[in-house]
Amino acid sequence: MRSPFVDVFAALATAFDRAGVPWYLFGAQAAILYGSARLSADVDVTVDLGGASASVLDAPLAAAGFTSRGASPEQIAATRVLPVTHAPSAIPVDIVIAGPGLEELFLARAGHVDVGGARIPVARAEDVVAMKLLAGRPKDLEDVCAILGARAGSIDLAIVRETVALLEGALDRNDLTRALDQALAAVHGIPARPPRQGGRTRRKPGAK
Repeated sequence: MRSPFVDVFAALATAFDRAGVPWYLFGAQAAILYGSARLSADVDVTVDLGGASASVLDAPLAAAGFTSRGASPEQIAATRVLPVTHAPSAIPVDIVIAGPGLEELFLARAGHVDVGGARIPVARAEDVVAMKLLAGRPKDLEDVCAILGARAGSIDLAIVRETVALLEGALDRNDLTRALDQALAAVHGIPARPPRQGGRTRRKPGAK
């Protein structure tokens, strides 16, 4: 039986092609393509609007079968997320509007994957691992271990470490490399590196 997610991917490809904007799949659906076995009921994509307003997507998305989930233009501008639903399947989609920096890098490194006949751009496995480490929820760390295990012979850990270091520097954190080492230890029995001395600690939002 054809997966409804294939129809969502194909509809997104049609909409973004009509809008003339580049995009890529990330999040749980990308993790599943790279070896995670868990289920997810939603789709996450990033799109580069080149500075244009999110309203440029309204007509192409509507024509491809997507409806708004009610976010106002102000909310979309503040969060950089355009929440929609693929009406035929009722699958929710979060469209992240890319900003400068790492999201541009992830877009440039994305590769195309054939999913049920739909050829879609997907963030490379190394970048999905880095994003999952950043999200840091238990299910995200499970995805990290699943991807590292499934792609042990092909994933470039040097790229993962470089990206994680960039994230740590940008966000004033020092825990992501440690989380990566712990995942590698769990999957491959690689000894975790000792914590860096004198590193910065993450400040919780609103902390004094």
